[in-house]
Amino acid sequence: MRFPFTGVIPVDKPSGVTSRRVVDAVARALGMAAVGHAGTLDPLAAGVVMVCVGHATKLVDHLHALSKHYTATFLLGRSSPSDDFETPVEEEADPPRPAREVIEAALPAFRGDILQRPCDYSAVHVDGKRAYRLARKGRAVTLAAKPVRIERLEITAYDWPMLGLDVICSSGTFIRAIGRDLAEHLGTRAVMAALSRTAVGPFTRAASLALEAVDPDSVRAALLPPVSALPGMPRVMLSGDLLERAVRGALIDPGPDRAGVLAALDETGDLVGLLTSHASGGWRLRPNFRGAG
Repeated sequence: MRFPFTGVIPVDKPSGVTSRRVVDAVARALGMAAVGHAGTLDPLAAGVVMVCVGHATKLVDHLHALSKHYTATFLLGRSSPSDDFETPVEEEADPPRPAREVIEAALPAFRGDILQRPCDYSAVHVDGKRAYRLARKGRAVTLAAKPVRIERLEITAYDWPMLGLDVICSSGTFIRAIGRDLAEHLGTRAVMAALSRTAVGPFTRAASLALEAVDPDSVRAALLPPVSALPGMPRVMLSGDLLERAVRGALIDPGPDRAGVLAALDETGDLVGLLTSHASGGWRLRPNFRGAG
């Protein structure tokens, strides 16, 4: 299938707007239906939403796997069912006021590879339904802890009850849960008051297109080539007969010492698809941007 546009666009979403609205705005600007995002950002949060256009919608999983950078503000001594201000907040009667040094000493336990229980008010599926939908109906929600990676967790500001954190983490991490669990470790509770996603992999908020600036001209100018969605992935250049056979769906040999998944480029540097190894020992384009696959 041919698309008039293919690529990725980092969009700066303001607080109070859904990720779906970001996608819809880009789709209207380009007059295309083949538009999606690589990872939802909560409506109350602001920051980078990666939008994929055309063939790049097949790269969503690769973008979603990139590390995320957040800045968050929590209020200690408070709690809510949603761990933020989406639901009613209750203040503790006489909460402890831990010194900054005490909080600093607690942070190492939340860095690295950890198990984290998702928030009850989340999009995690429970028996085929979103957890937040069940929670809003008053249903008890039991979510199993999942492995996540916290690459960075630092205090940016502290003036009780306000605690600012800087976080770099893997996909699937709940920032609200970091504040929830850290507070529990300190003998208190916490709600998230503000959240900003400042980067997705190499894509920063400062270099993103503001949602309010989205129009046909700005979106086309901001559209990045699809290969930019694959930072760090090994690349191989295909040309001539090798390229033709790959596009037709044939198994090819991209050369020695190859492993994993390869970003396949043509001689102009355009991404033609991803080469994945086949059980027979050959490699095939999956997805194939110029063929049926």
